[in-house]
Formats: sequence, structure tokens, C-alpha cells
Amino acid sequence: MARLIRQEDNFSEWYNQVIRLADLIDDSDVRGCVILRPYGYAIWENIQKILDQKFKDVGIHNAYFPLFIPKSYFSREASHVSGFAKECAIVTHYRLKDSPDGVVVDGSATLDDEYIVRPTSETIIWSAFKKWIRSYRDVPLKINQWCNVCRWEMRTRPFLRTSEFLWQEGHTAHMTREEAYTQAMQMYNIYESFGRDHLALSFVRGCKTEAEKFAGAEKTFTLEALMKDGKALQCATAHLLGQNFAKSFEVQALTKDNTMQYVYGTSWGISTRIIGALVMTHGDSKGLILPPQIAPTQVVFIPIMKNDDCKDDIMTYINAIGQEVMSCGVRAVVDNREEKTAGFKYNEWEVKGVPLQIRIGLKDVASHSTEIARRDNGEKHNIPREQICGFVKEQLAIIQKDLYSQTLRFRQEHTYVVNNDNDFVERLKNKDGFVVYHYSPEQEKRIKDLTGATVRCQEMGPSGKVIDDSTAIYAQSY
Repeated sequence: MARLIRQEDNFSEWYNQVIRLADLIDDSDVRGCVILRPYGYAIWENIQKILDQKFKDVGIHNAYFPLFIPKSYFSREASHVSGFAKECAIVTHYRLKDSPDGVVVDGSATLDDEYIVRPTSETIIWSAFKKWIRSYRDVPLKINQWCNVCRWEMRTRPFLRTSEFLWQEGHTAHMTREEAYTQAMQMYNIYESFGRDHLALSFVRGCKTEAEKFAGAEKTFTLEALMKDGKALQCATAHLLGQNFAKSFEVQALTKDNTMQYVYGTSWGISTRIIGALVMTHGDSKGLILPPQIAPTQVVFIPIMKNDDCKDDIMTYINAIGQEVMSCGVRAVVDNREEKTAGFKYNEWEVKGVPLQIRIGLKDVASHSTEIARRDNGEKHNIPREQICGFVKEQLAIIQKDLYSQTLRFRQEHTYVVNNDNDFVERLKNKDGFVVYHYSPEQEKRIKDLTGATVRCQEMGPSGKVIDDSTAIYAQSY
């Protein structure tokens, strides 16, 4: 296995190396797109499984809408399309034909209404809402879809910014603005608790400013995370759409007073970008460190063979313990590959970020014990076999908690309040993280022109109100 560069030497190169060495992705022959390998996709599956249940628990139903969206739909919501216009892939023809030079596009097979390859689904979903909503009895309507989207990026980076990525996008319709606001905040809080409890990520809660908010939205709520290199990453958003899309697509409902009224909407989502956040937040110079809650493999058993004479005894012992741990609901793997040395396996599973390694040799068999090594801090423990299940579950819970505590502490230690341009520029030069500074629309533009830093959000409290309108959180971002 190739040797990883140290984070502190070149964080960007470390990131590019580790996502490949850990088998999260492979490069593809399609510009700006990557292949999610089984290990990387398994992380997304765990994220999807947990979130999907949380959505269902609050009355949201999954659906699926077409990948192709008629271009004419985008014309109905001008402010919305302006945010994606430069990133749209467009289907203009529907047939190929043979030629002496190979397969070519049939120039006569043009589409009258060209299709946009889904950058987001507001337009096609609201066109369906128009058919489904007739009166107050049809709302609230709460829909989510798990899908891929396409945004034709000029500069790409795996997970963080690719031409195609996976996400979920939720869309709801309500009779009143208050109901829509409550829905947006409910989903926002679900993302925040999911990040804290399952991903061990510490977010800043905030609102986007007018210049930064999602096109077509009345209000945009965002959760911002801080990476180990001091850059910021937007990890989840919830949008209060107001009546913009309802008016664009003529979605009206009959009220109890027998009058017609435009409904109010929300949208909210999280994408595979969150995997990039996990890598850059928790990883170290040895590779990934995965929070146990979403790690595809939580425990790996590694046999230590001195020679073939001890093989049967060790494998009988390790398989029995492995079955015990798996029966406790722990995702475990017995690495019985004979062509790889124990040392190679230690390193490989370390790079992959598996929370616990259980290493067993002949001495452990004789003493009826096990050696357990934590990936996050390297601690090793010798545990009697009869205590293995309880100890493993306890350690996984401790690791999950410790990772969040480290992330929270890192964010708090790298958030600074400044009062002048010199201090602001100095903080950004050192890539120190979040900088709290004066805010106005004019200031936002001036700071971006001066430093390249952008407003990530204006911090808000639990009620959803901005704490201080005169300040904002700035940072360099991905």
C-alpha cells in the first residue's frame, strides 16, 4: 500500500490520496465524475438508512421524479434558474446513427423542448404539486427523493464538487407560512442532530444573507462545518421557499373559507459532500477515522499467525468471537486473507478508518483474551473473552462521543472575533477557520474582493432568529 502524505505537509494532496487508498472512490472516464466504490457507497448507505427513517418518523414519504426536466419549466422561475444556468447539462438530441467515423449524433433528431439533466428538482416537483393539490385537505404534502443530480462543474474535487453527485431533496407544501417555517426548522434540526449524534460533526447554525441564499427562497438556513485545514464546508441546507414556486407553477388550494390561495413551500437536502466532510474533519495522517455510527465495518478481527501449526487454533477462536460480536449487533469482519501479513492488514484497516481492531494470536488463545486497538487514539486493551461484547459496544459509544467532542473543541478554538481589516486578513492568511466580523451587503462584497473569503452564514439561535444582524461568519470555503 502506498504511503500517505502527512496532513500538515499538504492537506489537499492528503485528501486526494486518502479517499483513493481507503477505497472510497475510483476515477472514471467521465469528466468531473467519480466511481463510488463499495466501501465508499456503504458509508452513503448508512447515512441514507438513518436519515430515511428520521424522515419517515415525521410523516415524509419517498417518491421519484424524472432525471430530465423540460427546459420550459425553468423559464417559469427565473431567479431559480439563474443559480444553475452555467452548470446545466442539456439534452438536445434523441438519436445516434452510424457513420464512417463511428457513431455520431443524428442531426435531424432534435428535441422541440430540450431537456435539462436534473440539477435540482423544484420545477418538476412543483409541476406535479399543481396536479396533486386542490384544497386544504391535500396539504401538508411532504415528499422526499433519493437521487443523483448533475451540475456541470468546471473545477471538480471528489465528494466536495463533482459534475454528478448523490443526494436527497425534500419538498413540502403548506397552507400557511408559519406551517412552512415550522417544517423547514424541523428538517434543519434533524440534520443538526444527525450530524452531531451519527457523524460526530459540529455545525454552526446560521442563515444565508440575501447575496448568498438559494435562488427563489425567502430564507435559507445552513449548517456549516470547519475542516482541519481551516476551510469551511456547507453540509446541509433548509429553504423556506415562501410562495415563489407556487406562483410560478400556479399551485393554489381552496381554503376552509372557500377562497383560493397559493401554498407555501420548503426544500431541504444533504448530499455525498458530507462524506468529504467526514474525511477532512476526522481523518489524520494515517488515513480515515470513521465515526462508529456510520462506519461500514465497526470492528475488524485480525489473526496473527507465526506459522501454519497455529492456524487452526487461532481461526477457530477468532471465528467464534467474531460470531459473538456480530450477534450483538456490531458490524464486524474477520480478515482471514492468507496472502496478506498481519502488519499489512493493520495498516490497511487503519487507512480505512475502522474504529476497532481486534488482534488475536496464539498467546490470546491460550489466555482466553483479546487485544483491542482503537483507531482514533491508538489505545490498546487486553480484554477477557467473556467481556468482549460489552467492551466493544462500550468502546464504540465512547469513540463516537470523543470524536464529536474533538470536533466541537476544534471549531470553538478556531472561531475568532475581529474588529478591523488587518486582524481579519491575518486570520485568513493563517487559514485559522471561522472569523466573526462586521456585516453589511457592502461589507460582504468588499471582503470577498479583498480576501476571497465569503460569508458562510449569520449565526442564529435555537429559535431560528439571527443573533446579531450586524455581524457574520466569514471563511475560505471549498
